[in-house]
Amino acid sequence: MQKILAIISLLFLTVQYSAQIPKVIGGKIERIADFKSKYVTPRNVDVWLPADYSTSKKYAVLYMQDGQMLYDPEMTWNKQSWNVDDIISGLLKNGEIRNTIVVGVWNDSKLRHFDYFPQKPFESLTAAEKDTVRTQLTKSGRSDQIFSPNSDNYLKFLVKELKPLIDEKYSTYKDIANTFIAGSSMGGLISMYAICEYPKVFGGAACLSTHWTGTFTNKNNPFPESVLKYFNKNLPDPKTHKIYFDCGDQTLDALYPEIQKKADIIMTEAGYTDANWKTLYFPGENHSEEAWNKRLHIPLEFLLEKK
Repeated sequence: MQKILAIISLLFLTVQYSAQIPKVIGGKIERIADFKSKYVTPRNVDVWLPADYSTSKKYAVLYMQDGQMLYDPEMTWNKQSWNVDDIISGLLKNGEIRNTIVVGVWNDSKLRHFDYFPQKPFESLTAAEKDTVRTQLTKSGRSDQIFSPNSDNYLKFLVKELKPLIDEKYSTYKDIANTFIAGSSMGGLISMYAICEYPKVFGGAACLSTHWTGTFTNKNNPFPESVLKYFNKNLPDPKTHKIYFDCGDQTLDALYPEIQKKADIIMTEAGYTDANWKTLYFPGENHSEEAWNKRLHIPLEFLLEKK
């Protein structure tokens, strides 16, 4: 009975929070509730507008994954958030970035791994390798059904459905030089995948604590090699794109540094330089919204610098 009551309570809180608009320190949030898509399950989209938002000006657009974790820690499952509104408001006030709005796309908690797991690298695996990945995800509790990524459809949702709506409803620049995508962990991985799959849509990506492993182990895991091969083959032109990576070395981030170093080599060989690429390492930092909040200003200043 106690377990049933606990489940009912959790469901109630989920519904309650999904109906509430997050409180913000600066600017305001306008919600596109329960966005219906041909490609993914319905989800909320929280659009953050700066305090002085005006249709007489044009704005760059930053699309961010895990939208329910971005603004109000009192509404998140772990009582942590990125506090994106606070950080961007400060950067705008100090004139450190161009005018920007943020499109926070909620995840579907049951299907997050399906939506964010890069599909083409997975499909390039052998049948045995796919089974290994599936088994590792099942053991970690990330999949209670046969795992098959839906990330190509997720990106279609962003590019073919959501972006046109945002550009129609808000005063935005529509070009790649002003369209960015960002996220952490699996959200960082899908942001990498997005800029590789749609280089004519996204001009920059911020990938914090990128979950290169896909699963939750580096042992007997074929996915990192596969995703790095994809990355090497599909990196966008450094003349027109900017990419940011980072990671710590504690908790889940401990899985990333060695793989990230291999990705850094690929970046260098592709012609990326300090002008259009950063990879930063943060010893002692863990895998959490609190950690990402502390360093979010760095990729924002890098991607959204004033021209």
